[in-house]
Amino acid sequence: MLQVPAADKLVAIARGARAHAYAPYSGFAVGAAVLCADGRIFAGCNIENVSLGATVCAERVALFKAISEGARHFRRIAVVAGAATLTPPCGSCRQLLWEFCGDLEIILANLQGEEESLRLKDLLPRPYDASFFM
Repeated sequence: MLQVPAADKLVAIARGARAHAYAPYSGFAVGAAVLCADGRIFAGCNIENVSLGATVCAERVALFKAISEGARHFRRIAVVAGAATLTPPCGSCRQLLWEFCGDLEIILANLQGEEESLRLKDLLPRPYDASFFM
């Protein structure tokens, strides 16, 4: 039986990924770590661009790394930001997480040690997905 890593391990990996963020314009560094159903963990950080529209969030970097390595089933994602207020994924990230992960667990954490666990359906209660095309 697969042992699921504890949430604090996932948060620690996301916190480590945050250290690699490239955020010279906003100064808002974020790290994320996604846990795959097979136990693999992929981390990512936000990477900004002067055009801002080409900026990629930490959640998407982690998710895209996992998908590019063949992962298709996910258990949870941890997101760590430096703000005092726990920072949820943006709308674009919520949409991508829903499409690729469904109603996964999201762990929000900050550098002050605060954490909260919630489900994606609580952040995206009426998601737009492929069911509209069926």
